Amino acid sequence: MTDIVRVLVVDDDVPTRVGVRTILSSEPGIEVVGEAGTAAQAVDLNRQLRPDVVLMDVRLPDEDGITVTREILRDAREGLPIPRVIVLTTFDYDEYVFRSLQAGASGFLLKRAPAEELIEAVRTVADGNALPAPARTRTLIGAFAKASADSPMSQFAEALTARESEVLALIARGLSNAEIADNLGLSIETIRTHVKHVYMKTGARDRAHAVIIAYESGLAGHPG
Repeated sequence: MTDIVRVLVVDDDVPTRVGVRTILSSEPGIEVVGEAGTAAQAVDLNRQLRPDVVLMDVRLPDEDGITVTREILRDAREGLPIPRVIVLTTFDYDEYVFRSLQAGASGFLLKRAPAEELIEAVRTVADGNALPAPARTRTLIGAFAKASADSPMSQFAEALTARESEVLALIARGLSNAEIADNLGLSIETIRTHVKHVYMKTGARDRAHAVIIAYESGLAGHPG
């Protein structure tokens, strides 16, 4: 990613797009490179413009944002970075949001969020971090995730070592790498290695996705 964070705004509401563009374009280091009002436009513009961050409305006239998020993340060309997706939603706890996180979005943001929060969200995911804060993520996921023995995610748990499972469970509790290291009595470098292995084995894109996997695999909630 370059020093300039390139953003694609996807929302069928023109005033919303104008407002988001105005806020982000006034911020140094952020450039709105495109706007889309439909799912088809979003997919096409993502392929053409290769943005760093996509702001995605969950409700579009021709397709839901969940499907578009999944397609955009699957559509990454070899050698090119995968864009980070932030879901835009009207409601704080919405099953659409959970499904978007499950599809690979890095987090969600309320449309009524202050300008400062929007800017910070874009910068945060552009730096490779996930939104929202872990506690808020767990509250949302806990409302919708249903762990089951035959869940596809349960297969990931079987691939993890005992220590990696511990690390994933602590990620689901919202602990940072430093806090996990302190909890397990290990070095921060060792924890980073375990987290990297967890991501590789489960296919998690970031911490938000890892929390979902922990819940769906039944690992969330332990160790105690």
